[in-house]
Amino acid sequence: MSGHSKFSNIRAKKEKNDTAKGKIFTLIGHEIALAVREGGPDPSNNSKLAAVVAKAKANNMPNDTINNGIKKAAGSMDADNFEELQYEGYGPNGVAMIVKVLTDNKNRAAADVRSAFTKGKGSLATQGAVSFMFDEKGQIILDKEAMDDMGKDFDTLMDLAIEAGAEDIKDEEDSYEIITDPNDFADVRENLEKQGIPMAEADIVMIPQNYVSVTDEEAVKGLRRTLDLLDESQDVQSVYTNWAEENDEDVQ
Repeated sequence: MSGHSKFSNIRAKKEKNDTAKGKIFTLIGHEIALAVREGGPDPSNNSKLAAVVAKAKANNMPNDTINNGIKKAAGSMDADNFEELQYEGYGPNGVAMIVKVLTDNKNRAAADVRSAFTKGKGSLATQGAVSFMFDEKGQIILDKEAMDDMGKDFDTLMDLAIEAGAEDIKDEEDSYEIITDPNDFADVRENLEKQGIPMAEADIVMIPQNYVSVTDEEAVKGLRRTLDLLDESQDVQSVYTNWAEENDEDVQ
């Protein structure tokens, strides 16, 4: 089936964030530290760390930086200061939003998120008010051009993905999107890695069950304002929305 151009959107987002690569690497570094604290420094025995390492590689973090981060975390208690938090809210026109945060300062993170919603004319909601509209899934994005170069067509990849334990694979404009149950994500990713399949993106994400179209220009401005402010926060890891235009133009 055809869909939106996820790989182009991921690539564009990474290029847009080149000047803020320090923030991306810092956040991933914090994720590495937290994963090491919870499950140890060996990715083969720590699925959470293995997932973070895959995410780091997809974001072009050098192997030396990844390994140094693991070694540093293994000999440090700094990770004890970090917490994973989730905020839920509504943007203009009732657009549902989930904000995932990794922070060593809850007050700072809360202030950033609250300010973004307020300035964008939205509002924060209680836990669970929005998340029921989303499904948590493992998502692996493959560059279609890279797959063509490897001689891997859709049917071949579908067989590999299903055999690896994936729920579904979708043929997008210039990418393939593999969807897994969150509990199977690590195994699917590892199985594909063993097959030498390079990944443009690999992470646990929140996928909206339905999408909302917004036509009011002021509402669109408010949504863009909210997303821009959240992107600027040093604590915000990811933002998921059910806004149709946002999901078409800017993959979270």
